[in-house]
Amino acid sequence: MFNFDAEASHEHIIVNQVPKLAYSEKKDFDAWRKELREKFVELLGINKIRENDCPLNVIVEYREKKEGYELIRLVVETEKDVFIPCYLLIPDGNKEKYPLAITLQGHKHGGMYNSIGIVKDDDDREYQPRGSFALQAVKEGFAALCVEMRGMGELESVSESRNKGFCCRFASVMAISLGRSIIGERVWDVSKAIDAMEKFPQVDLSTIVITGNSGGGTASFYAGAYDERITLTAPSCAFCSYSASILHWYHCFCNVIPEAPRYFDMGDLAGLIAPRKLTIIAGALDGTFPYQGVLDNYPIVERIYERVGAKGNAELVTTPKDHWWCEDIVWPSIQRGLKK
Repeated sequence: MFNFDAEASHEHIIVNQVPKLAYSEKKDFDAWRKELREKFVELLGINKIRENDCPLNVIVEYREKKEGYELIRLVVETEKDVFIPCYLLIPDGNKEKYPLAITLQGHKHGGMYNSIGIVKDDDDREYQPRGSFALQAVKEGFAALCVEMRGMGELESVSESRNKGFCCRFASVMAISLGRSIIGERVWDVSKAIDAMEKFPQVDLSTIVITGNSGGGTASFYAGAYDERITLTAPSCAFCSYSASILHWYHCFCNVIPEAPRYFDMGDLAGLIAPRKLTIIAGALDGTFPYQGVLDNYPIVERIYERVGAKGNAELVTTPKDHWWCEDIVWPSIQRGLKK
C-alpha cells in the first residue's frame, strides 16, 4: 500500500532542518546579530518596501474631546500613495509628555476601532471592554496609538471576491508575489507611525511600548525586532516555535514571513530585541500558538538575554486562558517590565 501523504517531504524538512541563523553561544554575537537582521529585513520584504518610501506626511482629520482623553484621528502616508489611518489618544492630566503605547488588534477582531471601544456587531459586544486596548493604555498612563493593519479594518481589500471570506487573503498573496510580505508592510507602517509621533509634543518617544493579541501580537513582536526605538515589546498569544504553530496547522498568510523557518525561529529573533525589554504573554490553554511551542522556544530568549548581560529584561508571563487577551495580566506585566 502506498502512503499518499503529499506533505511527508515537508514534515521531513521540519523535523530535520537546522535554521541557518539559529542562535549559538559559539557564534560571534555581533556578527551573528548583523547577519540575522539583514536576513530578517530581506525576508519581510522591507528592502522592496523601501523602494516606494516617501517623505513624512501626517494629516490630522479631526480632534475630539472624550472623557479622560483627547481622541485624534490621523492618517500617515507610509509609502507613496499608501495612507494608513490611526487613532492617537492623549490622556487628560498635568503631564507635559506621556509614554507611548502602540496597540495592535488581532485577526478575528480586525480593526483599530475595537481598541477605542467602538461596537459594530455582536462579535464586538462579546469582545468589549476586554478588546479596548487603547482605552486600557490611557488608564495606565500612556498616550495610546492605534495603527490600522493592512488587510484589516478600514484597510481590507475592497473586493470581497478577491478575499473569499478572508479580510487579508488577496493582499497577502499579492505582497508575497511582489517580493514583499503583508507582515513586513505592517511592521513598516508601525515604524512610520512612530515617525509621525514627532508631530505631537505630548508624546514622549523615549518610552515606547508595543503590544497586541494574536495577529496583533505577531506584528508587535516583529516590529519590536525591527524598530530599535521600541522600549518594551509585549506580544500576547503570538510567540511560539514555528514548528508548533505556523508549520503545524493553517494560519492566515498575514502571519507568515516567507522562508523564515529556513533561517531562524521566533526565539532567535530575540537577538534583535535584546537588551531592550521583552515581555512574552502566553496562554496556558492556547490552541493556536500552543504553550508547549512557547516553552520549547523561550529558552533561546533566556540564553540570548543572558549573553548580553540583560537577563532581567526578558520575561515569560503565563495566563490561565486560551487564545485570549487578559488585560488584568498584560498591563501589570508591562508596567513591571518598564520598571526593571
